[in-house]
Amino acid sequence: MTPQVDETNNLAHLRARQPFNRASKAADMARDGSNSYYAEEHELGDLGASNFDGPHHVSLPPRRRSNSGLPKYDGEDSGKQGLNHSKNGKRSRGHNDAASSLWQLPPADFRNFSLLCILYLLQGVPVGLAMGSVPFLLKSKLSYGQVGLFSLASYPYSMKLLWSPIVDAIYSPIMGRRKSWIIPIQTVSSIMLLWLGSHVETILENAESRLGFITVLFFALVFLCATQDIAVDGWALTLLSHANLSYASTAQTIGLNTGYFLSFTVFLAFNSAEFANKYFRTVPQDSGLLSMSAYLKFWGWAYLFMTIALFMGKTEEKTRDTRMGKNGIFDVYAAMWKIVKLPNVQLFILIHLVAKFGFQANDAVTNLKLLEKGLSKEDLALTVLIDFPFEIIFGYYAAKWSVGNRPLRPWLYAFVGRLGSALLAQLLVYYFPKNGAGSFYLLLVILVHVLGSFMSTVQFVSINAFHTQIADPAIGGTYMTTLNTVSNLGGQWPRVLVLFAVDYFTKATCELDAATATPDQVETFIPFSCAKQAGKQRCTNVGGVCEMKVDGYYITNILCVLIGGALFFSFIRRKVEYIQMLDLSKWRVEK
Repeated sequence: MTPQVDETNNLAHLRARQPFNRASKAADMARDGSNSYYAEEHELGDLGASNFDGPHHVSLPPRRRSNSGLPKYDGEDSGKQGLNHSKNGKRSRGHNDAASSLWQLPPADFRNFSLLCILYLLQGVPVGLAMGSVPFLLKSKLSYGQVGLFSLASYPYSMKLLWSPIVDAIYSPIMGRRKSWIIPIQTVSSIMLLWLGSHVETILENAESRLGFITVLFFALVFLCATQDIAVDGWALTLLSHANLSYASTAQTIGLNTGYFLSFTVFLAFNSAEFANKYFRTVPQDSGLLSMSAYLKFWGWAYLFMTIALFMGKTEEKTRDTRMGKNGIFDVYAAMWKIVKLPNVQLFILIHLVAKFGFQANDAVTNLKLLEKGLSKEDLALTVLIDFPFEIIFGYYAAKWSVGNRPLRPWLYAFVGRLGSALLAQLLVYYFPKNGAGSFYLLLVILVHVLGSFMSTVQFVSINAFHTQIADPAIGGTYMTTLNTVSNLGGQWPRVLVLFAVDYFTKATCELDAATATPDQVETFIPFSCAKQAGKQRCTNVGGVCEMKVDGYYITNILCVLIGGALFFSFIRRKVEYIQMLDLSKWRVEK
């Protein structure tokens, strides 16, 4: 997505780092799968769901699909081998007609696959800004606590389960079930992006006084993206043939990754004056090659163009679902309630809500602290760029490890590795070279970043594989989305607390520069705190020097790692070992 849609999680599924819960469709599927609305849910349950936990997503390897018991799609023979249910409750899948590679997709499927990639890319652009670039740009003007408040803008992807049934059940039969939402949402998004493009520079210049307004604006953008994600995920179930339905996950990975990557890594690089002066200019200038205003306007027009093209050039098949309106909504909410009432699901939810606490300071603050120490934005962008292909590779192998009777064993190992990576990152910040980051130090930054990405990716893929195993096939989409939404929330709620904690523990005092201060200034000056951004600015204005006494980042990160380690060894490890050994019947909802 994220945006893998850092959730563990909207960049392959923006990872399914993700700002993305894959396939938020929800309904209680009839046992025989004869109703097409429920058949979509059944297929969705097989497809799986994705989490957004930051800017890196990894998709599970494509699984071949079958058609039995599902409605006939265009150009498709309904007499293919289908899903088979074994006695142990696990399902075997037919392998007929599934393309062995992306380039072997039938022409119709390839065109629809390309459409999905574009729609997911459009979602990834605002999420990459809200969860990537904007926090970095704001950090030079705001305290960590204030940046934490802005992080609330990414919450819609952790909350979309609340309104996904509405997107499924309310639509215009004339326009189509999914286009009824995608067309108006993209139109509103394009208007917002164009308006922001005309005002964003002024708004960001006054970031401290207009923080609430900035947060609301990007919250609204991410809310629109999350809602569109629900519709696009559902449309993917009918755009692609059943045999090649697993490529919807690949489309999400490509689209969300690319959108997030453009708005985060590429934008930060070309927005940096240092990057432009170093690689593209002979005469240095104070601005980068690409302004935030121009970037937003470009995507505003791109959104509008794509919306018009989609409206005029793509016809959506009439839905076969006869369940719409409030009755369909109530059925889905009832299914969700049945899921969360299961004792083992409640235990799993608790694990999700506390499992990511130990990594929060590292995930949320380390990169910002490196920038504060003097690492250039273009070097950080280069680090993320190099990290991107590794995440895809790690996701492929992590999926292979997360099989068998103990699919969460890699997750447990990666948990400890991720805590260790947080400590290594802290050492990296502590020993930042006084003369600036050279090639060797930048190499260390890349290695530590890749190590943390590896651990995070293993956790995401492992937990997603476990979600797929335990989800009740009768309500697969709802089950998966419920678990993934809670997983997203577990990575979001501690972040604001952690960022405020960094400010709270930081002790810094503004002192006069003895070399430049006059005797009158020395006599009248009273030292004051400059731990927060407002104090730093005041210190600069009076000609003082902000002396850091205690850096709250180190204290906060150590506390997070200690709390995460204590939770792991006293509770999480034992309970995870327990739940992964449960029989599938313990995860089933009573019919």
